[in-house]
This record gives sequence, structure tokens and C-alpha cells, in this order.
Amino acid sequence: MKIAKHVDEIIGYILPGSTLMIGGFMGVGSPHRMINALVKSGQADLTIIANDTAMPGVGIGKLISSGQVSRVITSHIGLNPETQKKMFAGEIEVELVPQGSLAERIRCAGYGLGGALVKTGLGTLAAENKSTVMINDETWLLELPLFADFALIHAHQADYFGNLSYQLTATNFNPVMAMAAKKVFAEANEILPVGMITPNDVTTPGVIVDELIAVERIS
Repeated sequence: MKIAKHVDEIIGYILPGSTLMIGGFMGVGSPHRMINALVKSGQADLTIIANDTAMPGVGIGKLISSGQVSRVITSHIGLNPETQKKMFAGEIEVELVPQGSLAERIRCAGYGLGGALVKTGLGTLAAENKSTVMINDETWLLELPLFADFALIHAHQADYFGNLSYQLTATNFNPVMAMAAKKVFAEANEILPVGMITPNDVTTPGVIVDELIAVERIS
């Protein structure tokens, strides 16, 4: 059975210099409790792999503002002027990856694949220093897998075995990230008794979830 722990205890496992995958899209479907606890912890020199860096004061944007991030691998930073400012100042290294390629690189890590062959990015800055492969006289760009030390995941529902189900756009990155990290920490809107989530609704099986955060109770 998964043991639900307090968020601060789980975040305590994350060390300076760690690589984190954080789910969500502009803050929607992000693990906000874990992000807040990470900001509180002050752990620095973090590499963040995420779809975006949200906005100032929202989700991953809080980690950008707090100066805890040294590198970002993401599909866009257009909604967060703080990320842009820190990139131009040399305070944060930013690797921009087309959104589909980013998802595929994460999926390749989780599924044990050597990489993904894509057309997106050929002839652009996204292809710099990357290998290409010729197949049937066509050039393909090789995108290598992305791994992480920790995946911070938000789910709609969980049970006490750690089985997770997602809702709407939170399904985009959270499930693949859960497959591509050494440790998977999850928070959910609610934690249900085992059996209350039907097998068809389990997207991330509990066997790969290392820690499940207890739901906060309002007194």
C-alpha cells in the first residue's frame, strides 16, 4: 500500500542540482503543492523539464522568480517574461524544443527507446548539434530521450496503491513524465479507496509511483 506523506517530507528528497520533470500546461495540471514546497525549501541549481514555465507567480513561474532554476528544457517561454529576462541575462540556460518533439523525447526515455526521428526543426536552430538520419532518401532529425531524477505529477484522482487518473489537458505531459524519471512523486485532488478507480481510468499504475502526498484537510 502506498503511504501518503506530507508534502514537505517528500520535497526533502530533492537535492540541489536535481533534474525535475514537472507536469502541466501554463500551470493547469501542475503539482502546485509540491511547487510551493520546493520554493519554500530553497533548493537551487535545478534543471526543469516542462512544457512551459507558466507565468510569474503561477506554477513553475514561482521557481523561476525565486532563482532556483539554472536550466530549462521546454517548448516555449512566451508567457513568462521573467524566464526571457533571465535567459538574456545568462542566469538561466534555455533549451527550446518543439512541443511534439519534447513529448516524444520524454516518452522515449520512459519506454526504453533510443530516440525519435522527426521532421520538425530541420534547418532551424532546433537542429543545431543534433544528428540526422537518412531514410529512403529523406532526412530525419534524431531527438534523444530526456530523463529526470524526479517527476512531480498532478493527478485528478489516486488510490492508496498509487494508481493515478487524470483529467482533460493534465493528461498531456503528466503520464509520460511519470515513466521517464527515477522517482515519481504524485499529488491528487482526492485519494480514494483501492477499487474506486476503474482499471480503464488508471493511466499511471501505482507500481511506478514512489510517493503519494496526503490530501490537505481544511479544519
